[in-house]
Amino acid sequence: MTFSWLTPSHFIMLGLLVIFAIAHSGLAALRPWAEKKTGARLYRVFFALVSLPLAVVLIVYFINHRYDGLQLWQVQGMAGVQPLVWILSAISFLFLYPATFNLLEIAAIQKPAVHLYETGIIRITRHPQMVGQVIWCVAHTLWLGTTFTLLTSVGLVLHHLFGVWHGDRRLLARYGSAFEAVKARTSVMPFWAIAQGKQTLKLGEFLRLSYLGVAVFILLLAWAHPIMIGATGSIDW
Repeated sequence: MTFSWLTPSHFIMLGLLVIFAIAHSGLAALRPWAEKKTGARLYRVFFALVSLPLAVVLIVYFINHRYDGLQLWQVQGMAGVQPLVWILSAISFLFLYPATFNLLEIAAIQKPAVHLYETGIIRITRHPQMVGQVIWCVAHTLWLGTTFTLLTSVGLVLHHLFGVWHGDRRLLARYGSAFEAVKARTSVMPFWAIAQGKQTLKLGEFLRLSYLGVAVFILLLAWAHPIMIGATGSIDW
């Protein structure tokens, strides 16, 4: 059996994922110590200056090499697959960006803080970004069906699963028994705490400008998607 399909891009993407994971999770772990030295705002700016360029590199490289490797399946011509992929992608962003509730903190205009709450999407899952990433990866891997995309998706999911453990560990260290109580009333698996009767889904909590902002962002992203694909194609990575 020949492995000619195993292009260098597979290994480059694996390396980029490892670098991003180390930088992102490492800086998150250093946050309690570093904020005492630099202040919360300055450290948030530093975190963004490291994480965002790495994320952009990952996105551009993924788009430019998404069809590399072996084509494991081809479903793009099947009826209903494209709408399913778009719907899953839209749902994924509703989970991926709950932090938009604190936009001023993200931009370091207000002092960034670690929040402990169990309302809104946290009633569905305690780790919405992990769930959103899994949904995004499932949708794009289904659509593209290549080994390169599968490798990228596995790497992203593993990083976010590590983030589940790492995030809980940091919250426990910061909040102690208060986090233990929240953890007991919430779940990592979507809707599991609701099914167990530990949570009740309150739709009114989703009637927020933040969710409207995410919805507008999703529509803009859908509109700009072809432009983004074309733009990244002009970058020789």
